[in-house]
Amino acid sequence: MHFTRPRELVFATLLGFGLALLLFQAAYDTLPSLPPPAGTTLLVLAVVETGLAFVIRGRIRSRRVVTGVWIARAVALAKASSLLGALMLGVWLGALAFLLPRAERLTAASEDLPAAIIGVACAAALIAAALWLEYCCRAPEPRDRDHDQKKTG
Repeated sequence: MHFTRPRELVFATLLGFGLALLLFQAAYDTLPSLPPPAGTTLLVLAVVETGLAFVIRGRIRSRRVVTGVWIARAVALAKASSLLGALMLGVWLGALAFLLPRAERLTAASEDLPAAIIGVACAAALIAAALWLEYCCRAPEPRDRDHDQKKTG
């Protein structure tokens, strides 16, 4: 497995954007209103992954890693979360692109706008947290290990 590449995130974002924009254009009048806290689930995931990143980072730095399987699972979680975050960022940006021009004319669009803005922010937070978790799971560079050995030796 390789670490997340920017092009994967860009592709997922564009896919989500296109699908959401098509859905909103085709069926906005039949969709239920968007509740403002709709995107906050992504923020909860971001907070959990940020906490996990600090735990893993501390264990790797103090050489208290019990098993590499735990870290491999965290990398898989981070990769899946960053892709989900990018896809949802695209969806929320698609919703925003549809709603913004219509917000002054349609009451429903102006009422759905806060949900889209919150969704964009929460999706961006999930991407950042997932990439941070992925970064924290990397093995230390050789020069970092040498520096740590000089401190303790």
